[in-house]
Amino acid sequence: MKRTILFVALLCAVPAFAQHKHVHGEGRLDVAIDKDSLALNLELPLDAAVGFERAPKNDKEKAALAAAARVLDAVPFAPGAAARCSLQSKEVRMPFAGGADRHDHAHEGEDHHADIEASYLFRCADPAALKSVETTLFKDFKRLYRLETRRAGPAGQGAARLTPNKPVLNW
Repeated sequence: MKRTILFVALLCAVPAFAQHKHVHGEGRLDVAIDKDSLALNLELPLDAAVGFERAPKNDKEKAALAAAARVLDAVPFAPGAAARCSLQSKEVRMPFAGGADRHDHAHEGEDHHADIEASYLFRCADPAALKSVETTLFKDFKRLYRLETRRAGPAGQGAARLTPNKPVLNW
């Protein structure tokens, strides 16, 4: 809980971002660095991972949803090797995984959007050497073309855009 509060406080300090809007093909990655901890919070439109934003209708769509969950569960992020970071915890929230979901329908007059949310917490043996995070998401999710990132930590705040040709966030 204490880390969650710190994470939110650090990210609120980055004024360049307005409320995130749901854009197909575009996700958001928030990065918070505190002492020896690296927290990553990912939000992606479900469409970017599986090609639809509703409950799966057939076995092929169920398999696509399961495959996306496996990618996120396998931790598609690698902090810079020199920092010697190890994963401490992760949480992946996939819409429609396991059946009905509170987001499985649109109400009259509203658009239907479903987002994947995933959080990863790393502990780094040499936090001073932590200067980057690389992602493999673009290799696994071909419909994803951009990750808007914002970062807060001892080296300051910043924002960057990751793409299939630039999958590494450096600071």
